[in-house]
Amino acid sequence: MEFRKAFRIPIEVERDQGTAERLRRITSPFLMRRLKTDPAIASELPEKTVIDDYAGLAREQAALYESIVRRGLEETRRTSDRFARRALILKLITGLKQACDHPRLYDKESPMKAALSGKAMLLVNLLGQILECSEKVLVFSQYVECLNILRHIIADELDENCLFYTGRMDQGARVEAVESFQTDPGRRIMLVSLRAGGVGLNLTAASHVIHYDLWFNPAVENQATDRAFRIGQTRNVFVHRLITAGTFEEKIDGMLKSKRELAELSVASGESWLSSMDDYELREIFCK
Repeated sequence: MEFRKAFRIPIEVERDQGTAERLRRITSPFLMRRLKTDPAIASELPEKTVIDDYAGLAREQAALYESIVRRGLEETRRTSDRFARRALILKLITGLKQACDHPRLYDKESPMKAALSGKAMLLVNLLGQILECSEKVLVFSQYVECLNILRHIIADELDENCLFYTGRMDQGARVEAVESFQTDPGRRIMLVSLRAGGVGLNLTAASHVIHYDLWFNPAVENQATDRAFRIGQTRNVFVHRLITAGTFEEKIDGMLKSKRELAELSVASGESWLSSMDDYELREIFCK
């Protein structure tokens, strides 16, 4: 509470540079952070461009989204237990994230067609442009089942056979997938589980990274991006973050960016600017 009054509100809400500098001086003796973009570390590292790409909801997808919101908020109104309410809201957020990705991910029954998801249609369009330029791309999702849906959609829409990389694969299969992506000009798309592809991978053959769904901890998202944007990369890297317009995804993204700005203003740490969402912030996601 004291930190909120003394630092968070002045920095995040009032944009008080003096308070930000004071917090930076207080914390600097305890922090040491080196970035690979520092000239002393990698003066030749190419540029990284982050692009927010917005998709609308398809008609049936919008109806599903609204029904999930109605049911979820009704469930939260029926409980007075704080912990139960928080669990219900997080369950609601998960359901909405799945519906925004593709209705099939939520209901397990919808056809695996791009036309049923605005985000899937946007992905197909982006991939088409990337393939026309003979470039390679990584597509990340936090849901392995979503990657399976996308693999079918990409095969149908673009006639492209995607490589797969998830934690469910054995080590030999994962090594083979990485080697194929890095060396075979004909293997241009790799679908990657966000958790499995977060660390330890060198995928510098990719000049594009697509984050199909948002993640609550942007540090995880950044680690995934760094599979392509890392030492040894010779091309500029374009990072696409797919966001469903007019939904809670836009609101969460705004919250994340606000908290990231707070971190950059104060300690420039970047690793822990999103530790939790309080009840007020969770309610704001659903209240227009």
